[in-house]
Amino acid sequence: MSKKIVLTGGGSAGHVTPNLALIPGLSGHGIEVHYIGTEEGIEHTLVHGVPYHVIEAGKMRRYASAKNISDIFKIFKGYGQAKKILRSLRPDLVFAKGGFVSVPVAWAAAKLNIPVILHESDYTPGLANRLCTKKAQKICLSFDTRDAHDGKGILTGSPIRGDLLTGDRAAGLEKLGFSGSKPVLLIMGGSLGAQAINDAVDAGIEELTKRYSIVHLRGKGKLNPALDDNPDYRQFEYVEEGLNDIFAAADLALSRSGANAIFEFLALKLPALLVPLPLSASRGDQILNANYFQKRGYAKVLEQENLNRDTLLEALRDLEAHRQELVLNMAQSTEADGTSNVLNIILESIGVK
Repeated sequence: MSKKIVLTGGGSAGHVTPNLALIPGLSGHGIEVHYIGTEEGIEHTLVHGVPYHVIEAGKMRRYASAKNISDIFKIFKGYGQAKKILRSLRPDLVFAKGGFVSVPVAWAAAKLNIPVILHESDYTPGLANRLCTKKAQKICLSFDTRDAHDGKGILTGSPIRGDLLTGDRAAGLEKLGFSGSKPVLLIMGGSLGAQAINDAVDAGIEELTKRYSIVHLRGKGKLNPALDDNPDYRQFEYVEEGLNDIFAAADLALSRSGANAIFEFLALKLPALLVPLPLSASRGDQILNANYFQKRGYAKVLEQENLNRDTLLEALRDLEAHRQELVLNMAQSTEADGTSNVLNIILESIGVK
């Protein structure tokens, strides 16, 4: 009888795409894969090719809100729905990537004595994963924080979509209309873009394009038509088709420090200048992510509070000067192959060789 696994996670792309990266490897080992998510979450639009089961999930907020009360009922309803689905499927394992939907699923699995493995992308766990920790047998970690996980933590890195590693530099340069005579700088700020990065780039665009050919993923609604005539600058809100070729064309990156993005850079050995989301706009996870990568010699960091035209130009020159050193450090990393590392943990846990 073939093995069966349930994947869960949602609410943001960061809680879904690592799961998607695992599906080909799981299916290739003859494992039947199911996904549990919400109807309104981004996971519903991203997950294809495997059976998808819908439950409700309440959002757990760290601040006072009247919705906290109504969402408690959603959590318990989702728990009941998840238990019914799991009882019907009888999977060998639940793999939970985080986000609010993973909580009722992990709790239901534990109640039914189904083993649970968590994956934590960030340096410190989000609230959903903290609520699931006691239910898990193992916790796969992108960052080496094993001491904080009561012996359950295993350093794996983060699963990366295999297609990102198959890009063609020549195809990327052709798509962008660049000759390749200058280093190609990839700039990205997450799915919504990063206005602080965009502003600093816009202010220094003349100097930047003297040195680099730039491809800039600015975020939805953040294009700057005034820059369209610059022959060494290409801007997009975001890119879906051919992103792997653009990555392959890039020599350097300027980016926020969300876990998915920086582990993509690590897998691609792409030196990056990271500008983490500041504490005023986050719980500080991007700052910790960025500092960890800088300490390991995988990237350089420029705090948003210090970001302006001049500091950006200086930091990029420093990044370029240390490019080969960063590439060598990334090539020696055991965290770079997160997809295989996590897949091996799952296969070992369900007895598949």
